Amino acid sequence: MKQEISYEEASKKLDEILEKLESGCISLNESVKLFEEAEKLLSICAKNLNEAKGKILVIKNNIATIFNPEN
Repeated sequence: MKQEISYEEASKKLDEILEKLESGCISLNESVKLFEEAEKLLSICAKNLNEAKGKILVIKNNIATIFNPEN
């Protein structure tokens, strides 16, 4: 992964890798390469999900402050 890709793109590529691995029609060497790519894609997904979670928490806290200013 040379450039950062979106969560949706990474998820789609993970689905494609899973299909290839489940097909059983690839070599051991290719399987290892796919596992390595999947590991990178999973890292991207986790990073994107954590960033989204952080943004949602900020928004939630801002909304709570607006509607409950005494807290």
